Amino acid sequence: ATMKGGTITVSDFYDEAKLESSNQSLVQRMIIYKVFNNKYGDKVTDKQVDAEYDKQAKSLGDTFESQLEAAGYTKDTYKEYIRNNLAFEAGLKAHVDITDDDLKTAWKSFHPEVEAQIIKLSSEDEAKDVKKSADDGDDFSKLAKDKSTDTTTKEDGGKVKFDSTTTTVPAEVKEAAFKLKDGQVSDVITSTNASTYTTEYYVVKMVKNQNKGNDMDKYKKELKEIATDTKLSDSTFQNKVIGEVLKDANVKIKDKDFENVLSTFTSDSSTASSK
Repeated sequence: ATMKGGTITVSDFYDEAKLESSNQSLVQRMIIYKVFNNKYGDKVTDKQVDAEYDKQAKSLGDTFESQLEAAGYTKDTYKEYIRNNLAFEAGLKAHVDITDDDLKTAWKSFHPEVEAQIIKLSSEDEAKDVKKSADDGDDFSKLAKDKSTDTTTKEDGGKVKFDSTTTTVPAEVKEAAFKLKDGQVSDVITSTNASTYTTEYYVVKMVKNQNKGNDMDKYKKELKEIATDTKLSDSTFQNKVIGEVLKDANVKIKDKDFENVLSTFTSDSSTASSK
């Protein structure tokens, strides 16, 4: 910024600030959200927003409010952020077209629902002790009640049902569990908690595993869900949809310093990458 008599004017600051890449991407995000809100906002209900808000609040527990504050949100602006994301997701979903190939790919990673018991522990030593006790013939349900740190399952002896699409059970736990035979107890499974980045330890007992067989049609609903989620999280697909929606909305940018802010999505080359 050029200094005028030792003071920086607002417009100097603005000229400088808008060239910073983080601000360019902020503007990009604001425009995208606005356009998606205009087009798909009516697909998002207050009920959905509140449910998502409560889910976040529950998963972060007592730290939720301080984390909101640290990230610069109030309750209302965070709900606004959730609403934006849901409108964006609704817009992406409207463009999802699942092919047979997509279903076949989903089928490869799919595992049908199993019944198991899990014990979650906060240290590897405790997990090893539990594994040893289980191998020595101690009752697994009792071990879960006594030792598990998972408050939602421990009272019920760690009982849980899940398939490969279940998000409440860590991927590492699912993967290890699917390999077990009925009645078999896993080795200690190490997993990183995605929201707290802490390491967690699990011991799993398989109650009833099942083979998926060869009939894809039986699981069409689940496979569609997997294929849809895969598409939604694919950045190439996202960029393509954003490009189409922006083109439809006919967004014009008047400020020349921002004229390239949407070029990632609106240039005709299909290999657009974010700058």
